[in-house]
Amino acid sequence: MLLIAPHLSAPIPGNPHNFIWEVFHAWDSVHYRSIATSGYEFVDDGKQHNLAFFPLFPLSIWVLMRLGLPFEVAGILINNVAFFAALYCLYFWVKEHCGINAAQWTIVVTALCPMSLFTGVIYTEGLYLFLSTAALRTFDQQQYGWTALWGAMATATRPTGIVLIPALAIAAWKQHRPPIAYLASLTSAIGILLFSLYCAIHFGHPLAFIHAQRGWRPSLGFDWQGWLNMLLQIPLGAKNWRYGWILSPDSGIQDPWHPLLFAIVVGLACVLWYFRKHLSSIKVVYGFYVGVGFLLILADERLINNLLNTLMVVGGGYLLWRLRRELTPVTVIYGFCGLGLLLASGGTISLSRLAYGIVSLCVALGVLLSRYPRQGYLMLGLFITLLAKLSVGFAQELWVG
Repeated sequence: MLLIAPHLSAPIPGNPHNFIWEVFHAWDSVHYRSIATSGYEFVDDGKQHNLAFFPLFPLSIWVLMRLGLPFEVAGILINNVAFFAALYCLYFWVKEHCGINAAQWTIVVTALCPMSLFTGVIYTEGLYLFLSTAALRTFDQQQYGWTALWGAMATATRPTGIVLIPALAIAAWKQHRPPIAYLASLTSAIGILLFSLYCAIHFGHPLAFIHAQRGWRPSLGFDWQGWLNMLLQIPLGAKNWRYGWILSPDSGIQDPWHPLLFAIVVGLACVLWYFRKHLSSIKVVYGFYVGVGFLLILADERLINNLLNTLMVVGGGYLLWRLRRELTPVTVIYGFCGLGLLLASGGTISLSRLAYGIVSLCVALGVLLSRYPRQGYLMLGLFITLLAKLSVGFAQELWVG
């Protein structure tokens, strides 16, 4: 982001930067800046307003700015420090329940996942991962006071924190926990309740922050049309789908290379899988990265977003179900509650980034790869490649999720 992106000519509407801090400041970062410097604004007109962003992250930035730090430095510092704290907490949590090997793989997966880009820029990913992981770990340790504290801070950080409340309550019921466990679950709602009180005082409506979400996601419920578009764009290409080639062949194919290269990648993957027992490891590795090379030739940011959205949500749900008996109940329940909220959110924008914030998915993938390290190393190579590509795109202010 600092050495490569500023020297590339970005495609429109990208905007390469030369100043060191600007590469970490784009998209949602603008809204956090406005909240930290000017406060919240909202009019119930269906347009995008910064009240849709929860307060703990910009409030933390505001505190550091009062101590003399610039906005960019404060935002980067909070997100990065919180992410390192999340990795520390996550390591010992997984180690306690699944062993040291699974813990190590979970940390590597969490740190190198393409969406971990957002733990290093001015976003809430690092802070939310720390608070939610700490709440889940202390719940498993039956430290309910800490669970309530971390949970309350998580629900004040981003909307997906809301699912901690039912997840903790369901896990307490499933494990026959004492009443204080249910109290910790309810106390986790303090963060969002305080935000609601703020909205009632300043905007005259306690649920104004929910109305503000309409600017980003106009309707609630499963967006089947958005999912259909996203899934069809992966094999066909966004340009071919936009011009209706599949529905109206007379319009002509706009981008013949996309479906051809996609078919090559899928075919190569099937051949490698079918003959995996008859090929040497080095041939499998070369074949895998040839497929990755074709994928990168094929891929623009939109295709990568569509692939990551699908794999994070659908693949994450499959992993949770497959490993449901090996993970702690609160890990599995929180994961499914989080995915359920994303599917019911009424859109497909930023699904991969929001799913990355559900720590249960990284735990499940880490536990799985700890059993298949060879496949894990191949996947980490793909992770690093995509992480680098998305990081350069973010630095150029291209939409990467």
